[in-house]
Amino acid sequence: MSILVNAQQIAKIFGSTTLFQNVSLTISEGDRIGLIGPNGSGKSTLLKVLAGEMEADEGNVTRRKRVLVSYVPQDSEFAPGRSVREVILDSLRRAKVPEGDHAGSMAETLGRVGFEELDTEAASLSGGWRKRLAIAEGLVQQPDLLFLDEPTNHLDLAGIEWLEEFLKYAPFACVVVSHDRYFLENVASRTAELSRVYEDGLLMVEGNYSEFLVKKEAFLESQSKRQEALENRVKSEIEWLRRGAKARTRKSKARISKAHEMIGELADLNTRTRTSTADIDFAATGRQTKRLIELEQVAFRYGDRTLVSDLDFLITAGTRVGLVGPNGSGKTTILRLLNDELQPVSGEIKRANALRIVYFDQNRQLDEGMTLRRALAPEGDSVTYQDRVIHVASWASRFLFTGEQLNQPVGSLSGGERARVLIAKLMLQPADVLLLDEPTNDLDIPTLEILEESLLEFRGALVLVTHDRYLLDRVSTVVLGFDGLGEVERFADYRQWDEWQREQKAAQKPSAKESKREAAKQKKKLSYMEAREYESIEQRIADAEARLDHARKALEDPAIATDATRLIEAQAELDAAQKDVDGLIARWAELEEKSG
Repeated sequence: MSILVNAQQIAKIFGSTTLFQNVSLTISEGDRIGLIGPNGSGKSTLLKVLAGEMEADEGNVTRRKRVLVSYVPQDSEFAPGRSVREVILDSLRRAKVPEGDHAGSMAETLGRVGFEELDTEAASLSGGWRKRLAIAEGLVQQPDLLFLDEPTNHLDLAGIEWLEEFLKYAPFACVVVSHDRYFLENVASRTAELSRVYEDGLLMVEGNYSEFLVKKEAFLESQSKRQEALENRVKSEIEWLRRGAKARTRKSKARISKAHEMIGELADLNTRTRTSTADIDFAATGRQTKRLIELEQVAFRYGDRTLVSDLDFLITAGTRVGLVGPNGSGKTTILRLLNDELQPVSGEIKRANALRIVYFDQNRQLDEGMTLRRALAPEGDSVTYQDRVIHVASWASRFLFTGEQLNQPVGSLSGGERARVLIAKLMLQPADVLLLDEPTNDLDIPTLEILEESLLEFRGALVLVTHDRYLLDRVSTVVLGFDGLGEVERFADYRQWDEWQREQKAAQKPSAKESKREAAKQKKKLSYMEAREYESIEQRIADAEARLDHARKALEDPAIATDATRLIEAQAELDAAQKDVDGLIARWAELEEKSG
């Protein structure tokens, strides 16, 4: 496989903080690399450096000549007033795609991603559809290499599964920063962790997430044994050094130098392997009442659209409910009904007396100008947690913040660090019922694991909305599945709901005969955009075949055949030209049949 990007000994430094250093990796054709690491380790920055969005402070990043790279950032925001169509056209222009190819590329890409209304204002889309549009911006450029930063954030479960399937069979290479463990398991062909625990700053393993965990455990065990052996040797050398000058005169200066070298190596190893995890522990109130919230024949509508119809459900202490369904199907609405922010149009919601509900809102905001100290302890230099007064510095350290960070503005924190601030604020409120709306966005895998343990130990009730399928399976005792049309079904876990959904879709598909009859009866004419594409596609095929012929002749040139670098580039150009011809012919066949 041809190498697309080669990074050697790269480092990125901000002020006195070194995010990462000595990192080396290669990205080749066909790679699907999952990139993980602790919050603040520099994953997003590394992605930008590899994509050419940012320069490395040390080392070198080289890219194959004429390699086309697309980068999709973590936050998907669009300027007000711009339509979906305009966003994609701007992306095509930035990539210098010929104007005659715009209609075809736009129709094909937006069709894959699922967009139908191209004149919709991009800024008005939901978080999940903004994320899809951001991915479409990258895909429409037909890249050789796609960089995605936390692409599953804000996507619903159907969107995540669509992205998984798409990336598994995509013709381009990709590097994806993600903390979604099922996503990494299903997509990654190579898995890398960026962490100072590793001497080279990065551990790269061939295989998906579970294979990475096996190799990582073996690596850490080997490193631990090395550390133990080094500690014993250093202890022996220190004892020798302490015997004084008389003993040293009988030893060579080389041994003294070697002893100091080993002491330095051990200090570096101890620093790298010293790890911390966030101390998350939600506080229950100790209430003895078992029946906390009861929903009887509850219905809710937005305008003419029914989200929930005749829902009966009982929430008791120890119940852990996972809510699943497409974006806009009513999951957040249920949380707001439970929190008494909305009232049902019919039915009744009964709550236990003096019930204490704590709600974690997915649209949570922090004042970016506020210091971390004030965000963690709004009323002074201490907080009260489980009837104990804790100094803000100690409280901050529980969430992996240093004393130096306390006077920094919240706006300077990473997404994961901000999420930890919000969880710290949440933990100060004892609860009978926890309502959590997408609490896992931006959290790294170690913090997710601590969050899971805390939720499993929480003695109150939990109602959880999350796109993290692993957490849903591990934490939930029951899953409520929403279809967005008012129906709500109960399931044992996420997998059972997912299987039920697939069965429902399969049952709705008409037979082959019915499909043909319906297709013949309801055959649609070409849309305006498709008609324009159809008019130009034969010329585009002819142009592509001319490029293919030129690439073949270049590959047969004796001067190129003896030059390894030029030969690799010529082969890559031939492959790309062949791919263009095949794609255009397939698209022509689709349009020809539709127009017939």
